[in-house]
Amino acid sequence: MQTSPSHRNSGKNYLAAIPLVATLFGCAPVPEVACVPGDGRSAYELQRVIEVAGRQGIATDGTHYFVSGSTALYVYSKDGELLQANKEPFLDLTMPANHIGDIAIHDGELFAGIEWFDDGQGTNIQVAVYDTANLAYLRSIDWNPDSGQVEVSAVTIDSDNDLIWMTDWVNGRYIYQYDLESGVYRGRLQLRPVPHRQQGIAYRNGFLFITADDGEADLEEPDSLWRLRVEPTSISALVTHELDLSAFNRAGEIEGVAWDETTNELLILSNRGARIVHGMPSGYYPGYDREIHEVYIFAKGVKRQK
Repeated sequence: MQTSPSHRNSGKNYLAAIPLVATLFGCAPVPEVACVPGDGRSAYELQRVIEVAGRQGIATDGTHYFVSGSTALYVYSKDGELLQANKEPFLDLTMPANHIGDIAIHDGELFAGIEWFDDGQGTNIQVAVYDTANLAYLRSIDWNPDSGQVEVSAVTIDSDNDLIWMTDWVNGRYIYQYDLESGVYRGRLQLRPVPHRQQGIAYRNGFLFITADDGEADLEEPDSLWRLRVEPTSISALVTHELDLSAFNRAGEIEGVAWDETTNELLILSNRGARIVHGMPSGYYPGYDREIHEVYIFAKGVKRQK
């Protein structure tokens, strides 16, 4: 997606002046090294890439990979074998829907951000919950229109604070929290700076990780992974740049993100080949006749010294 020069420059200036933030997170800014919470200086190392059918979200229960397409849900083995699919996930919903965003797994259930999305705008926002055993629909959590949220691109489960976090691709100034048990809206958290075009979100060990489609695919500029500390009672949070996704096969459209706690691996879904205009595919780049959806699997590298 196109990113304004002012936004990109403000992000770089912010990174150039983060000694305080580095101290807060327990790691100093080291060239070409991404800080991993609670683990000192450590790099992300690409392990493998798996092509999948879905273009939106990625999650795992530690045994399987769960993938969302815009209108379908899939289950894969960790070797990339398709095991199961639900190609009619909207069938039992009470409101019309045509779009699934990034997803999350918690306690045998799959949480999906769902809406009716058209020309860069979302309506009928909800978090739909499915059974991971058979991908059957279970229930929905309604969005609170008074929150100011106008789109849902991703959800994650913060089990430490019993919260559901939701991102907004249209206006990423805030992320939104709902009570995991009751579904009641709890408030919103302002992000400083604002990751542009947020696509995925994942919670881990007191931190939220957000993927942002802030590169320019036409210029083959990579997208980014961002990180912030979770403080449920705070009204704002400092956001730091975690990883430049130059390891992708081609700059395209970054999507969902998840952590595999059983392997200590970072999972990121990305699309390449299609031109994306206002969030919708519109033709292909030279050399492509289809859009390719891939899950990139990163492991934490060996600690490095200054």
